[in-house]
Amino acid sequence: MPMPASRRNRFERRRAETRQALVHAARQILAESGHTSASIRAIAELADVGFGSFYNHFTGKPDLFDAAVADALEEYAQAIGERLHGLDDPAERLAAGLRLSARMAGAHPEIMRILCHSGLGRICTGRGLAPRARRDVEQGIASGRFTVVDPVVGLVALDGSLLALLELWFTQPEADNGQASDSMAEMLLHTLGLSADEARDIARRPLPPAA
Repeated sequence: MPMPASRRNRFERRRAETRQALVHAARQILAESGHTSASIRAIAELADVGFGSFYNHFTGKPDLFDAAVADALEEYAQAIGERLHGLDDPAERLAAGLRLSARMAGAHPEIMRILCHSGLGRICTGRGLAPRARRDVEQGIASGRFTVVDPVVGLVALDGSLLALLELWFTQPEADNGQASDSMAEMLLHTLGLSADEARDIARRPLPPAA
């Protein structure tokens, strides 16, 4: 006999809530230490779910931690993307995204710590952040704004700049992250092919306001 729709909806909602609780627990662990050595039992306890629930959602810890990083990257990309919505120039989008990242670090410390612990390879190939950044690099190349030939090289330059800013945020909390990100954005745009004057102008423009 088929499950009634109302009961099925409750089941699916609870299932989704359990999965999200496990993902949030994994995000917390990654943000605090960057290590994935916590036991499944410890993760389940942190998530306040039953130990047996884990394998209803994930094949193992690598699967869970991959989902946690993807979740953080997607949340981060959406937060940045909302601010960049009205910008058409790929050079301005890349610069503003980098500058906003440094300025948003204090408001999103968990995500920033996960990004820092994840490393360049995971950020470049993950969901959320990488596809949007690659799109901007490819559009910049196609329009002639950027002279770099390989979009992967441009993406690595962008994500490497972001990781450098995050490292500065963690190791030198007294530093002016806004000024550092403006300088980093200027250097990135010049590396991608803009003239020194235009790169500086774009990297010093007012940032788009929050929605």
